[in-house]
Amino acid sequence: MRAVSYSQFGGPEVLYVAADLPVPEPGPGQVRVRVAASVVHPVDLMIRAGRFPAPLPTPLPYTPGWDVAGAVDAVGPSVGDFAVGDAVIGFSPWIRTTVGTHAEYVVLDAAWLTFAPTGIPATEAAALPTNGLAAAQALDLLALPTGSTMLVTGAAGQVGGFVLALARATGLHATGLAGVGDREFIQSQGAAFLPRSDDPIAAGPDGFDAVVDLAMIGPSLMELVRDGGGYVAASPPLRPEPAPGIRTFALDVLPDGSRLGDLAKRAESGEIPLRVAAVHSFADAAAAHDRLAQGGVRGAVAVVP
Repeated sequence: MRAVSYSQFGGPEVLYVAADLPVPEPGPGQVRVRVAASVVHPVDLMIRAGRFPAPLPTPLPYTPGWDVAGAVDAVGPSVGDFAVGDAVIGFSPWIRTTVGTHAEYVVLDAAWLTFAPTGIPATEAAALPTNGLAAAQALDLLALPTGSTMLVTGAAGQVGGFVLALARATGLHATGLAGVGDREFIQSQGAAFLPRSDDPIAAGPDGFDAVVDLAMIGPSLMELVRDGGGYVAASPPLRPEPAPGIRTFALDVLPDGSRLGDLAKRAESGEIPLRVAAVHSFADAAAAHDRLAQGGVRGAVAVVP
């Protein structure tokens, strides 16, 4: 099979298409997916550049990729939910396994997959698993009652957009902090808009029940959290210590086929947006990394075989 790979750390130029790789075989509880689309994430760029701070479980070479949309190609023992030919989406916890989805085939645990949303192209469906689960798990951590208010920084990004949509769907009142050009999108998700140029602390004198800080502004935003509220940082190293009356959490997204199934249904109904900024072939993977590195991307950068 073919896969996007790199054998040394560096810029996008280290990416190449490896050919004649062995097709992986599913073990107990696993399925093999014939990949139709996957997505590039900022963490992929960090790892490729050799800047990821934690040790990885296997040495180079690596095939990147977390999300997958495709069709079940083979089923291992003890898998009862999926059959060959089923359209699925899923999420590979790459940092824990280094099993990448920028390949023609990938083997994943069946529990990490769910049925793909009907009527949605694979490039759009692939935008959902990692970032959608991150958004859902952020709200799960906060466990806010209906009617609560929240500030979302980086609200026009992939995770931020999902947070806004899920907040609206679950009866929360969100305010999205983003660039001036993102006003229309923020408001289309039922959220109030706060320009990035404004001081969020000055703009929110009454505070919020929670803050989801995807723009990594930092613990200063805890000043905006009301007593009994919560603050979610974008990653574990950025989580501040809890303050009196304020709970703190960090995003550490985990695969969850059941939760992803709920998100897929919401995407199928149009309740949450699936945005794609660009689609690149395996051979053009370096351009996909360049596009994401430029910043300001409003939608997924998809990679297809």
